[in-house]
Amino acid sequence: MAEESAGKAGWWRVFHDKFVVEERYMDAGARKGLYVVAVVLAVVGAAIFFVTLAGVLQHNGMASSDEAARRWLLTTRSDVLTVVMIILAVIFGPVGLPIIVLVVTVAWGILAKHAWRPILLAAAMLTGVGLAQLIGHAVGRDRPPVDLMLFGADHTFSFPSGHVLGASDFLLVGTFLVFSRRKNPKTAVVGFVVAIIGVILASVSRLYLGYHWVSDAVASISLSLVVMGAVIAVDTWRTARIPGESVTGELSKADSPSE
Repeated sequence: MAEESAGKAGWWRVFHDKFVVEERYMDAGARKGLYVVAVVLAVVGAAIFFVTLAGVLQHNGMASSDEAARRWLLTTRSDVLTVVMIILAVIFGPVGLPIIVLVVTVAWGILAKHAWRPILLAAAMLTGVGLAQLIGHAVGRDRPPVDLMLFGADHTFSFPSGHVLGASDFLLVGTFLVFSRRKNPKTAVVGFVVAIIGVILASVSRLYLGYHWVSDAVASISLSLVVMGAVIAVDTWRTARIPGESVTGELSKADSPSE
């Protein structure tokens, strides 16, 4: 019985190491830098979120300018711009985005040597959905006037924006997972610039169409920073190795410094 259990454990270990988790090697300073970035993103994101949340609950701070921003956006509406914003809303909406995520994660998992990064991306997306639902019901914020919504009435809670949170998680986390394995930092910069533009477009579309307040979008982006920080930390902990280091984080005898 013990031998059978050991055999199953050995089979899983071989499968896990070969197809699930990839390992990458870097110097100790680079790995420490990733942890620092992860902590900074999580702390900054959490700070912005709680400041925004406090403003929403107390009707001051950023939330006090929500109505003025909404009124200004009403003046920018046009037939052509409305069509563009609706297309963006569909892409980043509860139907379009899950299909995109499913196709990307499945294709990535099949084509890549390891499934680790697609799994992390899917986990980040599910985390965002869970946060949006939990916080939305806990805060219970009303949306802007229904009669000014341009793509059908929505009576669900407004804070935070699930569309913006989903778009931010997919674009920012996905960009990190793709470009963290590239050696050329210029491509990573270009990738994140494109991702940030995508997040801005997703946010503007929800505001323009009349479904959210500015503070809803800011809260969603800040939550996405927290999720991204967690992904970077987990990914670094599980995959980043210093040359000569084993999976347990210990240096092999051959590579360990002499006493």
